[in-house]
Amino acid sequence: MNSMGFFEYLASRWDDLLELSIEHAQVVLVSLFIATVIGVSLGVLTYRRPAAAQVVLAVFSAILTIPSFALFGIVLSLPFMGLGYTPTVVALSAYAVLSILRNTITGLQSVDPAVTESAKGMGLSEWQVLFKIEMPLAWPVIIAGIRVSALLILGIAAIAAYVNGPGLGGDIFSGLSRIGGANSLNLVLGGVLGIVILALVFEVLFAVLGRLTTSRGLG
Repeated sequence: MNSMGFFEYLASRWDDLLELSIEHAQVVLVSLFIATVIGVSLGVLTYRRPAAAQVVLAVFSAILTIPSFALFGIVLSLPFMGLGYTPTVVALSAYAVLSILRNTITGLQSVDPAVTESAKGMGLSEWQVLFKIEMPLAWPVIIAGIRVSALLILGIAAIAAYVNGPGLGGDIFSGLSRIGGANSLNLVLGGVLGIVILALVFEVLFAVLGRLTTSRGLG
């Protein structure tokens, strides 16, 4: 194949790039959903227990320090994991938990105790105080953590090509593996451009989601 200009390359492969971008976004969203369930659940269970909160934060901080290639390798070594979608979701979910967990704990701990005491004085149970008072007040901080995790794993998802994962990483790795060859740079630039555009789309979506789900007076 003869090398072509970048815009000519985009015009010839826009449908493939669109399909890869959708796959990339899907695997990030699934991983983010799993990480949100884990992070918010652990945050709710530990925010009133500082020692337990420090332990779970330390565990997921340690996971975040593992280099991406190494973490994908560790995930692959797990039984019945195989290649492709599943190890990608497991690794991305593990990376995404920390910001969500930390912001959940911080958000819930920052609620004014006088507010919760007043709610309890009105007869609300602890769970009612949590879901009717504390979670709505902490939500802007929690969704900020989800947004940070989303942007983090959008980039890391490209490395999932290492384990035959879906998305734009395949083009980037393919281009880098034959750099200097026809359209190798276009492959890399196309993949990177797709991830940048997805990051912008996610930013807009989280801004809209935050505005729609935050209680009036807190936004």
